[in-house]
Amino acid sequence: MQQVSNPFQAMKDVFIKPNQVFATIKETHNWSWIPFIVISLITVIPIYLYFNFIDFDWYRDLIIQSTGGDLSPIEKENMTKAMQQPQLLWASVFGAVIANIIANAVLALYLNITTKSDEECIQGYTDWYGFTWWASIPSIFTSLLALLILGFSNDPQLAPISLGPTSLAFILSVEMNSAWFSLAQSIRLESIWVMYLIAVGLSQWTQLPIKKTYFIATAPYLAIWGAWALMVLL
Repeated sequence: MQQVSNPFQAMKDVFIKPNQVFATIKETHNWSWIPFIVISLITVIPIYLYFNFIDFDWYRDLIIQSTGGDLSPIEKENMTKAMQQPQLLWASVFGAVIANIIANAVLALYLNITTKSDEECIQGYTDWYGFTWWASIPSIFTSLLALLILGFSNDPQLAPISLGPTSLAFILSVEMNSAWFSLAQSIRLESIWVMYLIAVGLSQWTQLPIKKTYFIATAPYLAIWGAWALMVLL
C-alpha cells in the first residue's frame, strides 16, 4: 500500500484514500499537530467574523429571550449588563477550541479502552488522541460553509445557528427556545463521515472484525443522541 509522504498530503487524501492515510499515520509521529492546528483555526475564524458582523444588541436580546425566559426583569437586566461583545467573542472562540480538545480527549479514551480486546494493538492513549484529529477533519466543511453564509449575508441579525449549517437545528429551522434545539444542534451531517473515518482507521490500526470496528465507531454517537432524546421526551 502506497503511503502518503507528509501531513498536508494526508489531510487531503483522508477524503479520498482514508485507508492509506490511517495506515501511514500509524507509523508516523507528530503529524497530528497539523490537523489539530488547521481544525482549530478554521473553527474559530467564522466565530470571530460572526461577532464582528452581527447587531450585538439584537444578538444579546435573542440569547436572553431564548435562555432566560424564567428570569425576573432585574435578573435579565443584570444578564444584559454582563453580556458584552468582547467577552462573548473571546469566550466563544476559546470555548470552541477547548470543546474540541475535550471531546477528542474523551473519544480517544473510549477508543483506547474498546481496542484493548485486540491483543496485537500496541497504540496507547496519545496515539488514539492524535487519531481523533484525523477522524475530525470533516468538521472543516461546517466552518467553510459558515464562512460562505457569512460572506453572502447582508443581514446583521443573522441567526447564530448559521455557524452550524450542517446541523439538524439549522436544516430543520429548530427554534433556539425549543427543547430539541441543543440535541438538533449536536447532530451534524459530517458526524456520519467522522464515524466512517473512525471505522476505517480502526480497520488499519487493529485486527478487529469489520463489524466490530463499525460498532465501536457508531456506538458513542448513537448512545449519546439516544439518551439525550429520551431526556427531552421525559
